[in-house]
Amino acid sequence: MNIQPAPAAAEPGNRRILLVEDELTIADVVRDYLLQAGFQVDVAGDGFTALSLAASRRPDLVILDRMLPGLDGVEVCRRLRQTMSVPVIMVTALGTEDDRILGLETGADDYVTKPFSPRELVLRVKSVLRRSIREFTPEPPVEIAGFELDPASRTVTHHGAPLALTVREFDLLAFLLRRPNQVFSREELIKAVWGWDFGDLSTVTVHVRRLREKIEDNPTTPELLKTVWGVGYRFDAKDGGHARQ
Repeated sequence: MNIQPAPAAAEPGNRRILLVEDELTIADVVRDYLLQAGFQVDVAGDGFTALSLAASRRPDLVILDRMLPGLDGVEVCRRLRQTMSVPVIMVTALGTEDDRILGLETGADDYVTKPFSPRELVLRVKSVLRRSIREFTPEPPVEIAGFELDPASRTVTHHGAPLALTVREFDLLAFLLRRPNQVFSREELIKAVWGWDFGDLSTVTVHVRRLREKIEDNPTTPELLKTVWGVGYRFDAKDGGHARQ
């Protein structure tokens, strides 16, 4: 981890972060950065303690190490998702695409690979929290190209069949359905859908691929969620119509 001077306080102290990290040196440094940024911080060194603290302290966000004693971070994230909608940033020393996919599929909102900058992690915490606040005011329902999407209940059907989507798959689909036949770069999508001013652009790529597996008849030759080579992605409304809201 790149240890730098901690930033000055910048946030009010009413946001509580649960930091789940079994390496004491990393935990101490990250906690100090979060405290000096104005957050309240609880620390857990294993998965079972993390679940207990999450239930009792009701954090606004969880920073979750992937490799933990007793119960690993993927299982902790999965169990958290069964009981609460708290945002999760997963931290790991494993940087393969398959590992990123696993973390994202269990519901992580962001993914940080060790070694990382504590300053950058604090910025990501603020970004994810800003996004989660915006989600408390859902937009109107959408009907287009056989999709019916209800942001209030966070449900979506395609030709009447319900789709099982993760948090960010739903957000990405909702964004694109409202803007049919428009092309968006990965940078534009990560800012608009995730609320990040920076981040790993492969996060968008992973979500697009997973979303295609759920909405396309043949994900290898997509007809709905198209790649515009060298530019980004576009949702094609075959009838050329508009989202009805």
